[in-house]
Amino acid sequence: MKISYIILTLFLSCAYCFGQETAKQEVNIGVLLDRQTEEIAPLFKQLSDEIKAVVGEDANVVFSDDQVLFNDLDIEKAEQNYQNLINSKVDIILAFGVINNVVVSRQQEHRKPTILFGAAPGDFAELDKTKSSSGIHNLVYLVTSQSFVEDLDVFSELYEYKRIGVATEQELVNNLPVTQVLDNYFRDKDATYKLIPFLSAQNIIDNLGDVDALYLGGGFLLTDDEITTLSDALVEKGIPSFTASDVEDVKRGLMASNQTEETLEQIFRRIALSVEAIVNGQDAGDLPLYFENNQQLTINYNTADRLGVPLRYSLIATTTFVGDFNDATAEKQYNLLEVMHEAQSNNLTLLSSAKDVELSGQDVKTAKSNYLPELTASATSTYLDPDLASISNGQNPEYSTTGNVTVSQTIYAPAASANVRIQQDLNQAQQQTYNADRLDAIFNASGVYFNALLLKANLQITSSNLETTKRNLQIAQQNFESGQTSKADVLRFRSQLAQNMQALVEAINQLEQAFFSLNQVLNYPINRRIDVQDAALGEGVFEEYDYAELRDFLDNSALREPFVEFLVQKALENAPELKSLNYNLSATERSLKLAENGRFLPTLAVQGQYNWNISRGGVGTDVPVGFPSVPNTNYNVGLNLSIPIFQRNQQNINRQTALIQKDQLGLNRDNLELNIERNVNVAVLQLINQIANIELSKVSEATAKESLELTQDAYSSGAVTWVELIDAQDNYRNAQLANASAVYNYLLNAIELERY
Repeated sequence: MKISYIILTLFLSCAYCFGQETAKQEVNIGVLLDRQTEEIAPLFKQLSDEIKAVVGEDANVVFSDDQVLFNDLDIEKAEQNYQNLINSKVDIILAFGVINNVVVSRQQEHRKPTILFGAAPGDFAELDKTKSSSGIHNLVYLVTSQSFVEDLDVFSELYEYKRIGVATEQELVNNLPVTQVLDNYFRDKDATYKLIPFLSAQNIIDNLGDVDALYLGGGFLLTDDEITTLSDALVEKGIPSFTASDVEDVKRGLMASNQTEETLEQIFRRIALSVEAIVNGQDAGDLPLYFENNQQLTINYNTADRLGVPLRYSLIATTTFVGDFNDATAEKQYNLLEVMHEAQSNNLTLLSSAKDVELSGQDVKTAKSNYLPELTASATSTYLDPDLASISNGQNPEYSTTGNVTVSQTIYAPAASANVRIQQDLNQAQQQTYNADRLDAIFNASGVYFNALLLKANLQITSSNLETTKRNLQIAQQNFESGQTSKADVLRFRSQLAQNMQALVEAINQLEQAFFSLNQVLNYPINRRIDVQDAALGEGVFEEYDYAELRDFLDNSALREPFVEFLVQKALENAPELKSLNYNLSATERSLKLAENGRFLPTLAVQGQYNWNISRGGVGTDVPVGFPSVPNTNYNVGLNLSIPIFQRNQQNINRQTALIQKDQLGLNRDNLELNIERNVNVAVLQLINQIANIELSKVSEATAKESLELTQDAYSSGAVTWVELIDAQDNYRNAQLANASAVYNYLLNAIELERY
């Protein structure tokens, strides 16, 4: 394991001697390492403090520079280093690394107590993992499982690769039968492999041209920066990856690993306990072995998502996810203001409402067109009875075709004038309805946005809760191994782990559904890849929402009442629904006025007509002598004035209808004003509730977190049962959800109040 290697490398950079006293036994410890890498110095003090605390007053433990030996992945040099420590003043040997594991495990006799720990690939080193102790004088195993074959099997279930690159250190290829192991594995497989020996991460990157997947079979000696560089290159090339190294490398961007995540405290304690036992005279061969066989598939959610590798639900029960659940490949990452803007321009419901305004505008144009001149042209062909045509003296021939052009113009009509104003009022009413729809669309889109944020927070909290369950399971396992609890506790937490994993899957799918809804609201393809940015008090669009000041206003009853009255007044002034109703009321009043006075107002119109004879033929065409000839063209102009005296009582019926409509609209306006006042008051109360929730949930979350930590400590010492630990865990999860809900609900309620 990489963590184990880091621990050991600390010994190199920090050759350190624990406080020596002449009265104490001096114990020299030698260290065998495969290769030197960058160190994390602060970890050394943590390890040394652990060993000092465990060994206590029994001995002075000494680490010397000349007792820390590297083999540079050379098996012959590793053998030489081992013999050098055997022949030196070293009392205890700590061996780490693949090469050292091979060398130590092959020894027929162990002349000095040896603690063998780290990663032991089962493909190359044979260790009997069925025993409770090694049974070999002076040898104890503290190892973690690692196998190329097992990793490749799991990787193939996760991703069906065709040609996989297997990257491992050049020295391992030179000294171990890597090719033989891989040839045997792929002999009956559909896939093929390409061996990539490397000295650096760049060697791997340069050899990715003809592979569709990468298995990092080594990499323990690559630096964190190299792992990150390799991960970025793999994502850029679209190549899924699997690593034999630990979970930390998955967190840095590699896609998956089948190794468990060890804690430093656990490793430090096991090393220190083994050292203490040997110092106190126990044979290392009688010490309890430690094998980390609980392999756990760990997937970087972000990396898999960016590579388009689907989650295999058949593996979900044994899978751990790492990552921040932000979609790095999202086509758009929305903040609230962007959602508001795009909802105004793209929302289909709002676009449909805008068409209603346009249609209402067409009604206005139609009403005004009654005062525009009307021009018509017509032609008429006539066949007349010949007997009648013969006596018409040439005035009405048997065959005739005439044409005419008629122009009419309404000069004044009470109904037309009233209709223009009525349609203008209705158009303004429709515009205000659109304004209300626009505000609703913004608010609804905001609700969808905050729902996505809440589900995203739920996903993160669910993921964190899963990690807590893993920690609790680890404590239960340790308690079981030490005899403090029964195996029932371990099984209970394993069951809890499966339930939490299912909850994580559901949380992921719920967030996807929220993104579907947001795409629908914004009129984009449902499967468009999007993400949402977090919204916080006093930031972004909420920068002007002075939370502290508003909290003080609403918390003070003397200030709250006039503040609410002010909000109600503003709501009544600005409400588009009320403005729309007022325009409808104005239109009704114009209809009423027309019905009451319209009967006494005249309608005045002028009309002109121009006629001409296009053709004449048959009997009756000739004009007798002495009779005037029929002119080919003529015209007439007329002025029409009419007053409606009695129209089947229609005017009275229209008046009564308008009065009923006016009363109805008045009632609707009163009801709407009451609704607005109620909505404002309810929104203020909801804000007060959310402010209280925010303040209380902060305390609740902090308290629940501290309670969980204390309960975990108490459970690890056997002071409480698993029931109390799970209760504490559930309380903390619920407190986190309550805190997130309180903040998002407050912000949404603030927008709702602004909507009103």
